Amino acid sequence: MKTNTKRTSHPHRSICTASVLTIILGAGLSLSGCASSGGRGGSSSAGGSSINSSGSNASQPGTNGAAAAAFSIDDPVAVSTLRERALTLLTTAAASGSPEQRANALEGLSVVPSRLKPMLAPALTHESAGVRTVAAMLTGKGQIKEAAVHVRPLLNDPSPFVRCAAIYALARCGESVDQTPLANVLLTAPETRQRAHAAFILGELGNPSAVGPLMSASRMSVARADAISIRLMHLQIAEALVKLGQESAMSEIRAALYAGTEQDLEAAALAAQIIGQLKDRSATGELIVLTAMNAKGEGRYPPEARLAAAASLAQLGNPRGGFIAAEYAKSPVVPQRAQAAAVFGETRLMQNLPPLVGMLDDPSTLVKISAAAGILKITDAAGENRR
Repeated sequence: MKTNTKRTSHPHRSICTASVLTIILGAGLSLSGCASSGGRGGSSSAGGSSINSSGSNASQPGTNGAAAAAFSIDDPVAVSTLRERALTLLTTAAASGSPEQRANALEGLSVVPSRLKPMLAPALTHESAGVRTVAAMLTGKGQIKEAAVHVRPLLNDPSPFVRCAAIYALARCGESVDQTPLANVLLTAPETRQRAHAAFILGELGNPSAVGPLMSASRMSVARADAISIRLMHLQIAEALVKLGQESAMSEIRAALYAGTEQDLEAAALAAQIIGQLKDRSATGELIVLTAMNAKGEGRYPPEARLAAAASLAQLGNPRGGFIAAEYAKSPVVPQRAQAAAVFGETRLMQNLPPLVGMLDDPSTLVKISAAAGILKITDAAGENRR
């Protein structure tokens, strides 16, 4: 089965907290500070930590097999050095990369709050609405109260994405803030992705009073929006409802895993990602079906759907996630390699560090950032297990 991968070809829900980048990029909200940002590629660089400007969706992978083979997960000095290299790469990208690189690097740094905190102030005033949105969401996720003073002015930002993220950040940081605008965006915004963003935030905030507006929104359409955009919005609303205790909404998410047409595949990929975040182990069988091969040894579904399912399996502790990531670690398509790196990171398994070592030398900066973020997740989990 083949499909148009225009919206599912990038790894950003896997990489970015709260699917913020998925919503931003899909909505055409510029991460470059200009009009729409269609770019999914990364930048080209030969060095492991340098950030140069380029951008292509189909560059030859530069995985350093020798470096991966030489790396020992049993050498604590090598692991510590690798972690510091990943931190340096992400810090550099967050400070001087393209808007897309900055946003993904900030998300990667969220594993290490002490490194993220000094990057937030400039990100919250960045010219790109996408970067401001991600920075505000990470401020809220980490409850980084020191950044709240930089967040409050964003309540008057021209972008509804940024305004909603600012409300989330301030509420999570214990600041007094009017949350009514979230419901207004959810019910009246002209774009489905704006409504989906508001729905996600309402779910994250956990306020039971949001159930009513979310139920109303779940029955709504949006003028001039296509069917798949509305379905994706409804899935995000269902996710929020589940977070607020409405388990019946889970049935809509599980049902979306059954992709009967090409259009259904995008919804299946999103549903797979949501299931991983909600830790719904009852859907493990369906996720495995999404990753399965056919009789010719080819994926039954497109790489993006298979990798989305693999990431969720990894989040659920199923080792199949790493196997699927290995299939695409050397793909000629940049977003697939970046998504594969993200899946390796989601496994939190030390055995998946070596391929990420090699991916730090990829010609795409987006892949490097994803690999660095994965390294931090794995080493952070290893540190927790040793305590």
